[in-house]
Amino acid sequence: MIAVIIPCFNVKKHISGVLDGIGPEVVKIYVVDDCCPENTGKYVEAGFEDQRIVVLYNQENRGVGGAVKAGYQEALQGPCSIFVKLDGDGQMNPDSIAALVSPLIDGRADYAKGNRFHSLEFLEGMPAIRIIGNALLSLLTKISSGYWHIFDPTNGFTAVNREVLEHLPLEKISNRYFFESDMLFRLNIIRAVVEDVPIRAFYGSEKSNLKITNVLLPFFFGHFKNFWKRIFYNYYLRDMSVASIQLPLGLGAILFGLFYGAYNWGIYAAAGQSTPVGTVVIAALSISLGVQFLLAFLAYDIQNVPRIPIHLILKNLVKS
Repeated sequence: MIAVIIPCFNVKKHISGVLDGIGPEVVKIYVVDDCCPENTGKYVEAGFEDQRIVVLYNQENRGVGGAVKAGYQEALQGPCSIFVKLDGDGQMNPDSIAALVSPLIDGRADYAKGNRFHSLEFLEGMPAIRIIGNALLSLLTKISSGYWHIFDPTNGFTAVNREVLEHLPLEKISNRYFFESDMLFRLNIIRAVVEDVPIRAFYGSEKSNLKITNVLLPFFFGHFKNFWKRIFYNYYLRDMSVASIQLPLGLGAILFGLFYGAYNWGIYAAAGQSTPVGTVVIAALSISLGVQFLLAFLAYDIQNVPRIPIHLILKNLVKS
């Protein structure tokens, strides 16, 4: 059974079309009014008789992540096994829900997300700044989350299995626009399989609350923190592999080469002398060796993407 969670903030003009487009495959719809100034929650309660709809209210604005988490927590009290996050601004076609959840129903994945970059035709109408911003954020997300095969990380059209959602520390996941990227980091920590699903987005008169230029710096620091946490968890705390050695050796060799070269260059330059060839060679070899170690680590990390769905294992753990 499928439940849909719709975070709402300034989407009153579009929510009717979104709700009307949700098909019978969905048994529950949670509309989360995130302290919306347009009172979208009241509007839905007054204008829709669909018995599947449950309206939830956040007493203060918690951001898209906070709204979705409130919906998740409520939906987990019910019988549904798959939870879809669908934005209320009309950019996502509810008809695509069946395609989005198919990797979960087929047992291929634990989490599915939309990818608007699968086809150039899907990008029609997307502002150029958002295309460039998404490309940059996708690269940062690949590095921090470890899911090197995915793209379009800020796509909010997602689906997750109950067992996986129950094992995620929702209280630790970002409440704001970093929510989707932070989810991917947390999913990698429990080794969940993530699959991209080609989804077309629609751009009309709606205005996105997400400003790429305003979030790039906070996103960078968020990804930086998540990268090192993921490396510690996956390569030192829970497991040790050749990559656990390659990374520190690579970083150490590069830093040694840089500092050794710079230090000696400074000394000889101050004395008015040329830096000896041997000194230059040592620094260059150290940096070259370090780069090789880092490339080897990167190759290992790319191959270390989770490939076996974890939800059945988690389900058995719950039963036991």
